[in-house]
Amino acid sequence: MASFVKQLRPTLRFLTKFNATSVRGFAEAAPGPVKDMPLTLAAANQVFYDDVDVKQIDVPTFNGVFGILPRHVPTIAVLQPGVVTVYEKDGASKKIFVSSGTLCVNDDSSVQVLAEEAHYVEDIDVSAAKDSLSKAQSELQSASAENKNEAAIAVEVAEAIVKAVS
Repeated sequence: MASFVKQLRPTLRFLTKFNATSVRGFAEAAPGPVKDMPLTLAAANQVFYDDVDVKQIDVPTFNGVFGILPRHVPTIAVLQPGVVTVYEKDGASKKIFVSSGTLCVNDDSSVQVLAEEAHYVEDIDVSAAKDSLSKAQSELQSASAENKNEAAIAVEVAEAIVKAVS
């Protein structure tokens, strides 16, 4: 019986290799370039973009500032205070200050930026921003232990605003 199994072993190996390699197919064609990247950027005070196709978006997150182009890997991120730069199809770029919020890049290249508060950088008053920073810094120095974190966040946002308008 053992000699019979020894004789069948090469045949069985051949058949299993044949079955594994006989099912071959062609690779699917790579998808063409995505031409559209619909952006929705909104805050409680204003809707800046509502499903508008754009070329690129640069966003400030806690992992750093990064650019988003069509076919970007799906991503969810938390925004930190800073400037979102939107490069529109016609070549113009818009800068929008966001205090915080969320970013969602979807598989279909659509992007949603939802901000707590947002304003066009050009609409921010430089002197008011500097006054706000001074006030936030003085409040941080005099803050109790309970209010220290809130005051530190206010300073961080005020510093980001001053940096954006300077």
